[in-house]
Amino acid sequence: MKKMILTIVMLTGIIGLANAQDATAKETPKKYMQITTIESVIGGGFGRSKMVITKEDGSQEERDMENLFSLTGMNMKNIKSNESDILKTLKTYTDDGWKIEQVTPLTLSPSDKGTGIFMTRYLLTKADEKKGF
Repeated sequence: MKKMILTIVMLTGIIGLANAQDATAKETPKKYMQITTIESVIGGGFGRSKMVITKEDGSQEERDMENLFSLTGMNMKNIKSNESDILKTLKTYTDDGWKIEQVTPLTLSPSDKGTGIFMTRYLLTKADEKKGF
C-alpha cells in the first residue's frame, strides 16, 4: 500500500514537472513599453507636467501635460484634460495589441510647502512574434 501511494506521488510529481516545462517552452516572448505620467502640484503654472513614452526599441517621446493646480487652487479643467490625454494614449496602444501589465502610482513631496508630483507608470506588454518558437 505504501509503495503504491509512493508510486502515485512520484508519478504525479513527474507529470507536473513535465507539464511545467512544456508550459514555459510554449510561452511567447514579450516586448515591453512604459508610459510614465508626471503631474505637478506646483501652482501658477510653475510646475512641469509631462508624459514620457518609452517604446520597445528604447526610443522616447515626451508630451506636455497640464499642471494640476493654478494660482487659485486645484484646476478641474486641467485634471480632465490630463485624464483625456492619458486615456487616449492608452487606448491607442491597447488597440494596437499592447496589454496593460502593471500600473504603479507614486507620489513625491519633498517639503511641506505644497510642492510635489504625482507620477504613474504604466507597463505595457505585447507578444514578440519575431522571437517566437
